[in-house]
Amino acid sequence: MSDYVLVLCTINDYEKAKDISRKLLEGKLIACSNIVPNVTSIYRWEGEICEDAEYLLLMKTKYAVFDILKSKITELHPYDVPEILALDIKEGVEDYLNWVEESVI
Repeated sequence: MSDYVLVLCTINDYEKAKDISRKLLEGKLIACSNIVPNVTSIYRWEGEICEDAEYLLLMKTKYAVFDILKSKITELHPYDVPEILALDIKEGVEDYLNWVEESVI
């Protein structure tokens, strides 16, 4: 397992995406959140195929805080089952990873 992870999360409201990002930054649970607009999500929910316009949050953090981060996103997120996925960051620019290290609790 890597020391650093990229956390993916989708949401249907831009202002809520910014609010969640700011709260996670204030809590030092992430170093950065990029909000990617114009994501179309097609998925199965409760037996039906759904299609929604969403925003994708790309959050950089440390694996050590992932469980706390998951709980906080779940608390703040309006979905019953929010997408919260962590992908290992295998490598990166050393200065950037040092910045992530210093920015997260």
